[in-house]
Amino acid sequence: MDLIVSGGPVMVPIGVASVVGLAVFLERIWALRVAKVVPDGFVGEVDELMRQERWGDVAAAAAKSDSAAGRILGSAIAMRSHPRGEIKERLEEVGRREAAELERFSTVLGTVASIAPLLGLLGTVWGMIVTFDVIQSEGIGVVANLAGGIAQALVSTMAGLTVGIPALVAHRWVLARADRLVLSLEDLGLLALGYIAPDRISE
Repeated sequence: MDLIVSGGPVMVPIGVASVVGLAVFLERIWALRVAKVVPDGFVGEVDELMRQERWGDVAAAAAKSDSAAGRILGSAIAMRSHPRGEIKERLEEVGRREAAELERFSTVLGTVASIAPLLGLLGTVWGMIVTFDVIQSEGIGVVANLAGGIAQALVSTMAGLTVGIPALVAHRWVLARADRLVLSLEDLGLLALGYIAPDRISE
């Protein structure tokens, strides 16, 4: 605690940024589970049902699955009687919405990764100003008088990097995870489109 206090007032926003970043990362880990986006076995199940043209069962399976994959498939089945072009547009619209949901809050992690080192730099500058004020008023005869400003400069820098580096890694992980899941959803949409409207001319 003494070490944190020695970092000066800038440690408060750095601490807030660390809490926000951790909370967002944990929420994204929970939200980006495969079971919540593309459940295991779901694609295989609906693939077999669509192969048999059991559209009612496909619609029931999509409605039962509380997942992004279920919502995308459900939107395709609901427009089964429409031209291929309209079905494709609907799939793209729903896909964009689901992709945005998967990437939600990722900008918060990016912001934390960017701002934490800058806050640490601010603390560094602040600490150096304090140090030079002490030198100007008391000289450099007693090194202990300079310790406060130097400690503030170093501790705030360390704190900013300690928060910023993991936040950057978490941000990249969330984006990569979301991209992989979006690709899985796109594959499902193309699979459904191929079964629902294999030979229709786009309108």
